[in-house]
Amino acid sequence: MPSGPVSFPNLTLARFVDQLASAEPVPGGGSASAVAASLGAALVAMVAALSEGRPKYVQHATTHASAGAAGRALANRLLELADDDAAAYAVFASALRMPKASEAELAARGSALRAAARTASNVPLACVEACREVVQAAESLAGRSNLNASSDLAVACLLASAAAHGAGANVLVNLPAVGDQAFTRMMSTKVGDLLGEIDELSQATREVVASGELRAPLGGGA
Repeated sequence: MPSGPVSFPNLTLARFVDQLASAEPVPGGGSASAVAASLGAALVAMVAALSEGRPKYVQHATTHASAGAAGRALANRLLELADDDAAAYAVFASALRMPKASEAELAARGSALRAAARTASNVPLACVEACREVVQAAESLAGRSNLNASSDLAVACLLASAAAHGAGANVLVNLPAVGDQAFTRMMSTKVGDLLGEIDELSQATREVVASGELRAPLGGGA
């Protein structure tokens, strides 16, 4: 949670933007990425809601229900991650301010920084993983949902993809401070693989949307 009494999910949009534009270090790019992805997830839920109960798309009812539930859950999860990202950065910033006048203080500070940097890498990684779920849900709806709202799936994918790249950059920038080469290699590979998958799914979704064509039901059934 951020240092203030109100968490980001409970702020008005105007107040969040105002805080983002301030000289305060949080919220920053990590929280902004999570919020952007949350908006993408909400759009996925909206498209599913606009498709449910329509006779033209009844064969995709299961997909609508699944994607709608996923979109709503992910929207909430990503807002929580905005708070988590701010909290992780606050711990890292606190470690940076630790005294370093003696060898003991330097050792304590180094240990705290490494632990905080690991958390500050894991939190944005969770955001990247959630972004993948957003584009997966969007892709499942493409060509299987209300065509009048299909462009919103493209927007959802663009938001999630941009958010994933932002969060991924935050993972990578914190890795040197962890001081663990094996962890760095593992996290770097994971981020690269996730971003590649997200970009591929986003592109595929946008191509289906652009075609305006309907697709067969997932799994061959409703």
